[in-house]
Amino acid sequence: MDTLPVPSWLKQLVGQKKAALRNEAVLSVRASIAAHALHTVCQAAQCPNQGECFNSAEATFMVLGDRCTRGCRFCAVERQRPLPPDETEPIRVAQAVKEWGLRYAVLTMPTRDDLPDGGAAHFARVIEAIHAATPNVKVEPLISDLGGRETALQTILASRPDVLAHNVETVPQLYSAVRIGADFKRSLAVLERAKKIAPSVLTKSGFMVGLGETDAQIRQLLRSLREVAVDLVTIGQYLAPSKAHYPVVSYPEPIAYREWEQYALSIGFKAVASGPLVRSSYRAGALYARAKGFQGCQTSLG
Repeated sequence: MDTLPVPSWLKQLVGQKKAALRNEAVLSVRASIAAHALHTVCQAAQCPNQGECFNSAEATFMVLGDRCTRGCRFCAVERQRPLPPDETEPIRVAQAVKEWGLRYAVLTMPTRDDLPDGGAAHFARVIEAIHAATPNVKVEPLISDLGGRETALQTILASRPDVLAHNVETVPQLYSAVRIGADFKRSLAVLERAKKIAPSVLTKSGFMVGLGETDAQIRQLLRSLREVAVDLVTIGQYLAPSKAHYPVVSYPEPIAYREWEQYALSIGFKAVASGPLVRSSYRAGALYARAKGFQGCQTSLG
């Protein structure tokens, strides 16, 4: 398949984001990440918003290493044999959160099918370490499907996150082509069980567009997420990390994102971030604030 040309408006948007990478604040954040020997999904997944977020001392910490046991065709995170969990990681992440003065910390993880609990116990220890070091910080873990293990999900929820996020990534019709080793029903079940186990914890999911899905499939996906009481949703453009990854099929215009946002809000989502360069953790604290109805929060993240 021939590579689809990137529209000029999107090139310009990406260029504006990349310009921020040259700021001193970005270099400082990168130095801190290196000093604490941490991983971020911002770097591992080649996020286009790195400059903007690092310039604001924001990052999504990638717990349990930067190697994944699955090989999803959209993802830049490498599929390799992972290293054992690092017992010093919880305190190092907590120290970085405190050092940066974060009020909202976002954590994610690669899929760790090599671990009996999918890495849940270690992940929970990181959340607990953040709570101990900075009790007022809100924490949002973005988890894998944990192999569908409910006990693993209970372990993470017992660490008292403020939001529990798990991404469906794409419409169910594309799972066999895009999400190797994943299962749409299993992902929905993770979100449904999380809400039943901890009703007060906001649940969140996100997905990409531009992989070949239809507008009808997108709207059905949004309805499916609401049927399991998901509170927050993010929608963003898929950008292929390399020519070896799944190809981009389309670049929806910005107006399409506004229409999906309006539809999502109309069916009951508490807050929505929808835009070409929106990613699941993009300005997560602001999205949380919108969902909680805080005064003075921004009205649009797209």
